[in-house]
Amino acid sequence: MVGGTSLGRDFGWLWAAFAASTLGTWIAFNAFPLLAITVLHKGAAEVAALAAVGAAVGAAVAVPLGPWVEFRRKRPVMIAMDLVRCAALLSVAGAFALDRLGFTQLLVVSVVVAGADITFGAASGACLKALLRPEDLLRAQARLESTTWTATVLGPPLGGALFALLGPVATVLADAVSYLLSAAGLRAIGRAEPAPAPAPWAAARDGRGEPKRLRPADLAEGWRHILGHPLLRPLFLHTVLVNGLIMATAPLLAVLMLGPLGFAPWQYGLAFAVPCVGGLVGSRLARPLAARYGGHRVLRVAGVLRVCWPVGLAFVHPGVTGLLLVMGVEFALITCSAVFNPVLAAHRLGLTAADRVARTLTAWSVTGKASVAALTALWGLLAGVTGPRAAIALAGLLLLATPLLLPRADRLLAGAEGEEGRKESERTGRPGLTRVSAR
Repeated sequence: MVGGTSLGRDFGWLWAAFAASTLGTWIAFNAFPLLAITVLHKGAAEVAALAAVGAAVGAAVAVPLGPWVEFRRKRPVMIAMDLVRCAALLSVAGAFALDRLGFTQLLVVSVVVAGADITFGAASGACLKALLRPEDLLRAQARLESTTWTATVLGPPLGGALFALLGPVATVLADAVSYLLSAAGLRAIGRAEPAPAPAPWAAARDGRGEPKRLRPADLAEGWRHILGHPLLRPLFLHTVLVNGLIMATAPLLAVLMLGPLGFAPWQYGLAFAVPCVGGLVGSRLARPLAARYGGHRVLRVAGVLRVCWPVGLAFVHPGVTGLLLVMGVEFALITCSAVFNPVLAAHRLGLTAADRVARTLTAWSVTGKASVAALTALWGLLAGVTGPRAAIALAGLLLLATPLLLPRADRLLAGAEGEEGRKESERTGRPGLTRVSAR
């Protein structure tokens, strides 16, 4: 058990591993597109395909890995995914050094890394739930969220410096090393991991007495759990739609700002780098706000507030005031999202049984990535017809309707209390008492 402000040595190693790999990812931000453009001399179509195909196929590859991860010890899986990503990235550096780097290799490596990312995320959620008490999950998620935004602020400038000083493959090498450091941090966790339950298909026998194999229906267990849960379902639909609509407008805003509006590349980068400070602010506020007002209220209020801002991007205009408009909108959006994300992550873990966490997180992540890819493609077609500004405005208006998908705060509270009662009953063998929330 851990108390006070410390979450224990084992969480410290998990946090350090997360910090190392996240910083490496942001140092290598856009490394593959830059390699495709500067080394392989590819055009916009190939670069777009590299981003879309890698994420989409990687998500598809990860689907069968969710059930596989669920019934295995999680830390060995996480270490294996770190080593797979490290080896894949080192292959890019090796091919570059031998002057054998090709576009096909970049595509394959992007698929491998995307699939490993999803698998690692599913295993890490289950690992975090096993390491900590339920009441410590929000504090841990807030720290991870803060770390993500710190890496977002620091990583791209460091990556740009490495690219300028040491060449285009330096950031890829840095990312590969970060996965080795992550694997070392995970290896240092001292607590023994309990043996997972046997997979249902491994324990069952068919008519001939042979062990059953993984069935297609088993792959959908994560989605069945999410869509069958009265609280997870609306949170899932809301989150997937919001993230998809926000990400779908990112390339359109880049086209608008760097094209007709005449912003310089450094101004465009500044417009999105400075607001990331809001991520640090929001992640620091998440736990105190939840402690004071209740996580159920914070989740709903932050979920509503974060979708109020993107419609303002449709009014971007040239000059300093236009740049400040983008920065203000992005700062408000990122701050509210950084409050929402750790509270959502803690609720999601709390509402999911330990033997379903990996499959649930895999299904959530796969759907999220597929939705971003689909909505980005759709909004690109829409912008071709209406223009980027009109497409951005439509996405902003649709976002204003997404809070209708959020469950009411009283339902969130009742669900959380019901889950606490169930866990108390499991621990003591007696019916759990429903807690009255402090107001």
